[in-house]
Amino acid sequence: MNEPLAERIRPKTLDDYISQHHLIGKDGSLTNQIKRGIIPSLILWGPPGTGKTTLANIIANESQRPFYVLSAINSGVKDIREVIDKAKQSGGLFTSKNPILFIDEIHRFSKSQQDSLLAAVEKGWVTLVGATTENPSFEVIPALLSRCQVYVLNPFGKDDLENLLKRAIQQDKYLKTKNIELKETEALMRLSGGDGRKLLNIFELVVNSEAGDSVQITDELVMSKVQKNTVLYDKTGEQHYDIISAFIKSIRGSDPNGAVYWLARMIEGGEDVKFIARRLLISASEDIGLANPTALVIANNAFQAVTTIGYPEASIILSQCAVYLATSPKSNASYMAIKKAQQKVRETGDLSVPLPLRNAPTKLMKDLGYGAEYRYAHDYENNFVEAEFLPEELSGTPFYEPGNNSRENAIKEFLKNRWKGKYDH
Repeated sequence: MNEPLAERIRPKTLDDYISQHHLIGKDGSLTNQIKRGIIPSLILWGPPGTGKTTLANIIANESQRPFYVLSAINSGVKDIREVIDKAKQSGGLFTSKNPILFIDEIHRFSKSQQDSLLAAVEKGWVTLVGATTENPSFEVIPALLSRCQVYVLNPFGKDDLENLLKRAIQQDKYLKTKNIELKETEALMRLSGGDGRKLLNIFELVVNSEAGDSVQITDELVMSKVQKNTVLYDKTGEQHYDIISAFIKSIRGSDPNGAVYWLARMIEGGEDVKFIARRLLISASEDIGLANPTALVIANNAFQAVTTIGYPEASIILSQCAVYLATSPKSNASYMAIKKAQQKVRETGDLSVPLPLRNAPTKLMKDLGYGAEYRYAHDYENNFVEAEFLPEELSGTPFYEPGNNSRENAIKEFLKNRWKGKYDH
């Protein structure tokens, strides 16, 4: 019984598939396509353990197509070309159904590896099904992304997780030999974090740790067994979100020691280097902003650097960036400004652009007053002329309010001198 429980009870048909009802339900966006065998190339995007690989297998089974699998972790361009050549042969004169090429963790493919897929997808030699835990907008090249439909898979809900446990008890040959009572499941639900595979792994661990044929699952039993058998950082579970939160809050709180410690926890736990670098980019703008605009430049360069070199050396760059951000002056003024402006847009809708600010590329538009009375700032002293740049209904509404730091205090003085009372608040 070396095969994990999650693999032993992996669904083979649409009827057995649990969760993702928006995709695989009575009116799911993929249900009819699968049943009719009309499958586009697609990207399945969702957290670990939400059924991406299972869904890819079901698509192939239901549509009765040849199925090829590549893992982005250990496949190169040569492997891709070999599979595409096989797919072209198997999908040639003898069948009208082109093969399915499933690529797990497609976000780990380099640009050249993704480029090698383009012709096969565009010419229909294969139907690509890619699985990723990362946002495909960032991780999949535009040319390939434009040829695929993106479907989002959600973490399992509580009902789905409970159904998964019950099905495991009912269907698995080993578990059926035991008398298992699910007295309490709160700990299993919490530890799984919506990850079906993780739930089954923990459940199997607890069951196997108990001698005898009868097992009563309680929260106390689950926690006692899991604490002895799991690491302190789980990059796919609750700790993942708690530790990244502590990391960002340490930077926001100007504590480089805390920032470096939580960074080390993530690195030792195997966190994706690009995930950490992205959060540093966000913090540089959200928490530091115009108090030190160079912070965003540093964070962006750090992102590019760690993407290029990877671990272990990337840890040095991440540490340098984290310390720099933590020791920078802080301001969330730009962050608050866009939040206020977005809220105002939601409240007021599509207000008209004032005529002086409108584009006037044609004579008709000019005759209608587009661009009329607009005064070109560079024609005036100090390259400035006072005018209204908001819709009439929002005239005088403040959005950006400079923070209290040396750089934004200078910005505040600049605005006061220019706008005669408009920025005196």
